[in-house]
Amino acid sequence: MAEAQRIKSDEQALEAARLFAEQIRRESAARDRERRLPFDEIESFSQTGLWGITVPKEYGGAGVSTTTFTEVVAIVSEADASIGQIPQNHYANVEEIRLIGAEGQKKFFFERILKGERLGNAAIERSTKNVITNQTQLVPDGDGYRLTGEKFYCTGALFAHWVPVRVTNADGNRVLAIVNRHSEGLTVIDDWSAFGQRTTASGTVVLKDVRVIPDQILPSYEAYQRPTTRGPFSQIIHVAIDVGIARAAIADTIEFVKNRSRPWIDANVERASDDPLTIQELGRLEYALHAAEALMERAALKVDRAAARLDDQTVNAASLAVAEAKIAATEISIQATNKLFELAGTQSTLDKHGLDRHWRNARVHTLHDPVRWKYYALGNYYLNGVPPPRHAWL
Repeated sequence: MAEAQRIKSDEQALEAARLFAEQIRRESAARDRERRLPFDEIESFSQTGLWGITVPKEYGGAGVSTTTFTEVVAIVSEADASIGQIPQNHYANVEEIRLIGAEGQKKFFFERILKGERLGNAAIERSTKNVITNQTQLVPDGDGYRLTGEKFYCTGALFAHWVPVRVTNADGNRVLAIVNRHSEGLTVIDDWSAFGQRTTASGTVVLKDVRVIPDQILPSYEAYQRPTTRGPFSQIIHVAIDVGIARAAIADTIEFVKNRSRPWIDANVERASDDPLTIQELGRLEYALHAAEALMERAALKVDRAAARLDDQTVNAASLAVAEAKIAATEISIQATNKLFELAGTQSTLDKHGLDRHWRNARVHTLHDPVRWKYYALGNYYLNGVPPPRHAWL
């Protein structure tokens, strides 16, 4: 594997994202239609150096602002929402290493990430009561441990060099075991069958007596015992993905209305783009998109303020701001991908255009974290002064 480029600034990160987005945009619909997994595209993605942009500067990374980072994710997600989502857990786990990793762990993993190695994900189990419950156990074995269990929704694992596994240790605490992708007993199964985000390969990871050494284990629970950016940073990545999906849907709506759609007979105009009701609805969509983008930027600034001074006040502010941004991004991504067909007309539903992928992607991706509970967290804070919960889903 060739060593990845080293990005050194926010400007360089944004330019790299734009160039990469142009490379993947043209085949996005075909990859979705054929469920063609983007192995080559992911290799190119990590070679750009973009997978290392959140590594702190003191470890050789760019340490970009969260504003820049979220815009990078949105740019890539607009070009292909599945490719935009694949590194989500990579970035979230880089943040966890930054927050709670031992010095040796930071040096080890950050250097490998900067060279182009990728972190995957094996966190959630389908057979448990809720998303936070683990049946997978970390069992002591000599001077190390053994892992046995099964995970699903393992976005990124199929493309990864390292698979971070959420497990429960002997004390009942949630920890993260970062396992080499080619470890004996670790199997990644490509069985993701959702109707959206088809090429994320978010399938199953099976672990059978996988050997783990202590240096591969992070005490994840510590990130939630005190105020940290672990939760809001993880969530704001989802915001950026949804913003990217909305941008793509609106851009395709405009292109279709201008070049393919017919005006409605009662509009008495020559072009669909002159239909006053279509113009009004496009205005509403652009307004809602720009509002979501503004809330994403506001939330990113609050995440960076929290990172600079971790305390209850700054982290609560970041969590609430990200929740507001996630609500807005969810709602515009669903609205824009639905309005696409209403405004572009029946022809836009033809399979050859592949425009249905935007709605399918938005509908599936926005299910990660229920918006109804974000409204509740906001209301409970502003009405009753109850701080938002500390976990990765808010």
